[in-house]
Amino acid sequence: MKKIILASAIALISATPAFAASGNSSTASGSATATIVEPIVLTHTSGAALGFGRFTTGTGGSVTVSAAGVGTAGGDVAFVPGSTNSADAFTVAGDAGRSFSISTGSGTVTDGTTTIGFTTAPSAATGTLTGGAASFSVGGVLTLAGTEAAGAYTGSYSATVTYN
Repeated sequence: MKKIILASAIALISATPAFAASGNSSTASGSATATIVEPIVLTHTSGAALGFGRFTTGTGGSVTVSAAGVGTAGGDVAFVPGSTNSADAFTVAGDAGRSFSISTGSGTVTDGTTTIGFTTAPSAATGTLTGGAASFSVGGVLTLAGTEAAGAYTGSYSATVTYN
């Protein structure tokens, strides 16, 4: 009888299934990628400036300079002989083939006493870094009240480029 009980116990132990993982979790490896691009860099072209020219103000008006550098006087403003106008110029460097947007802000010019405001407009709203480089120009509109004193006025404005 002892042999039957021992044989039954051995059979029972060997017939018990092995315990497997519960099935409540599973793990697998994923993949990851990263791409680092050249930073976008905006540089003002040396010697370039948004040049509104030389003019008389009369009773006021405006001076408009296109992004191509062509100036026109409006209202009672008149260019004097020998006046020249110029658009400002910038270069952009960065990740080749990538597109970017261009924005420019308004600015002011001053003679130290009087400040005159102007708006700006880039030659394009967007550009593409062909071979990693691009350029654009900036024109603007100077608005005059007609009360500004004669003299030389200087100032600035901002330009920003951003990857699309």
